[in-house]
Amino acid sequence: MSLFSRLTEKSWLTPGVEGFADPADYRPMAMSVGLYVYFAVMVVIFSLIVAAYLMRMGVHEAMGHSAGDWRPMPEPALLWVNTAILVLSSVAWEVARRATFQRSWIPAFAGMTKLGSDAQRMRLGTIIGGLLGIAFLGGQLMLWREFYAAGYYLSANPANAFFYFLTAMHGLHLAGGLVAWLRVLARPTLSGIRLCTLYWHVLLLIWVLLAGLLLST
Repeated sequence: MSLFSRLTEKSWLTPGVEGFADPADYRPMAMSVGLYVYFAVMVVIFSLIVAAYLMRMGVHEAMGHSAGDWRPMPEPALLWVNTAILVLSSVAWEVARRATFQRSWIPAFAGMTKLGSDAQRMRLGTIIGGLLGIAFLGGQLMLWREFYAAGYYLSANPANAFFYFLTAMHGLHLAGGLVAWLRVLARPTLSGIRLCTLYWHVLLLIWVLLAGLLLST
């Protein structure tokens, strides 16, 4: 390479130049920052809904339990079953995340016939975690049908409306996580699996808080 070529070379566009990172290297960091911003927005949204829930319930409490239109919903066993499914889903994702710290998982995940133990845990954890997420959403729909059959309609009282709205919001966020899960299955990456795991853990935490709120009031 001539001296003029070296002087006019754009090192930030030239692959392999020491001291300059490939733009692709910034992708996981950008995804992480984006996910944390999304978490912040999600927490604010759920906090506002919960605040409205508590305020509306407080109006009922001020009127006395015998007055007003607030009637707490029952605690069906299916609610606990769904919670257990989501916990197991989060555990499966954690197993997959821990396996990504091994260096030999990439070719195995892509479909090689021989899978190492770490690659097996990573692949099975990813698949099972997503499938259990689908099972959780199916269980939530069954829970809705159970409440509806028992006469707990959306417009019957405010407690019902808040229950359906909160569970629907949580379900939509989980459905978004399943879209990311499908992308990870199609194109597995270290950052993809780790971010999906973090997303599932946050959704589990939100669900536990929501379930505790709904059951205690």
